[in-house]
Amino acid sequence: MARKPTIQDVFVQYFDELTKQRRFSLPQLKAAEAIRSCRTEALGGHEQLCPHGHLHRVQYHSCRHRSCPQCAERARAQWMEQERERLLPCDHFHAIFTVPHELVPLWHYNRRAFVSALFDASRDTLLQLLKQERHLGATPGIMMALHTWGRALNAHPHIHCLVSGGGLTGGGEWRPLKGNFLLPAAVVKRVFRGKLLSRLRDDLDSGRMKAPRGDMPKVDYWLRTAARKEWNVRLQGRYSHGRGVAAYLSRYVRGGPISNTRIAGMGDGRVQFRYHDHRDGRPKLRSVAVERFMEQILWHVPEPGQHTVRHVGLYAHTCRNKRMTCREQMGAPTQEAQCARPDWQAYLKTLGHTESTCCPSCGTRLVRGFTVPPRRGHDQNSIVKRTPPQERRDGVQQGVEPDPPLPSATSSARDGEKRFFLAQCGPVN
Repeated sequence: MARKPTIQDVFVQYFDELTKQRRFSLPQLKAAEAIRSCRTEALGGHEQLCPHGHLHRVQYHSCRHRSCPQCAERARAQWMEQERERLLPCDHFHAIFTVPHELVPLWHYNRRAFVSALFDASRDTLLQLLKQERHLGATPGIMMALHTWGRALNAHPHIHCLVSGGGLTGGGEWRPLKGNFLLPAAVVKRVFRGKLLSRLRDDLDSGRMKAPRGDMPKVDYWLRTAARKEWNVRLQGRYSHGRGVAAYLSRYVRGGPISNTRIAGMGDGRVQFRYHDHRDGRPKLRSVAVERFMEQILWHVPEPGQHTVRHVGLYAHTCRNKRMTCREQMGAPTQEAQCARPDWQAYLKTLGHTESTCCPSCGTRLVRGFTVPPRRGHDQNSIVKRTPPQERRDGVQQGVEPDPPLPSATSSARDGEKRFFLAQCGPVN
């Protein structure tokens, strides 16, 4: 049975040719380099050994880039556990703030400033309305996550918000939200529209944002058109807990806009992938040229230092004591558990893949041997270094499975590391 193609296969085979046709920003080039080299000899690795000499194999290192779909599962699981410990033991609501398509070109040209405005407008809308006595009259906990893509890899910037079904009043009392809905949808749409358009106008007037190609009349037309239409803000009903939504958001915190499991095939210069069409609720298959496929993936690479997840209200990092007060009043444990970072054996064990962590002959847990250095010449062949600095600057500026056992490799590690390992575990057959 033929192996299914992966996103890494697409980049390995076709990205070098794509760099000759168009320019990319430095963050996009680094993301492409990470996807191509993840878990290959280019990044080096280490030996996994049975202490009794039954098994000897090399495991190549992961790139750990947040846009790489191959090595994101463990980071996602760790993030989800941390968020679950942060969530208050109450009902939660899910709100989605979407940018109208008229404003997408402005987002293309001002990625960092537009994302900041979108986060602030969504946050201020929820906090302002929920602090009103007729709605909640308290400050809730809000976890916000940025998504910039749709299910078909189209440009679709929107914010997912997980909102606690209650909040802390000014007097320090926990107040639960009554009813099955968070806020009136019509009110939320109007307030969000006004706040975001006002912020965009201020940023354009102050110079924090630029009009594409300096065409300010066209930007004015976009803003006027968006102001006359009804915006898409979706408010979901009450959830008995927020863990389901947190698990949904964890799939997009790392790993890019598409996973390897959605790739259906590759051939004749095209990639086929599956997606779920939310308009009719049916699964569909889309075929795109490999060049377009890679461009769509790299377009959604976050800006360096840009946080795609933010916590406000009671879920802010500085409000730990307030969350303890809420838990105490709800009769729940007041301390938030500290999630330890599991090693790779512990993580695979939670997935039921103990055969990948233990020797198949004696069942002993595998230990780490000496280090295999990165492949020689990898730095010289890097697509980042091969791209002239001027082209990197002129490019578009904004733009789970366990680790499989790998074949044995000839060791080129330092003799000192090897002698130390042999002294600890004995000779390896």
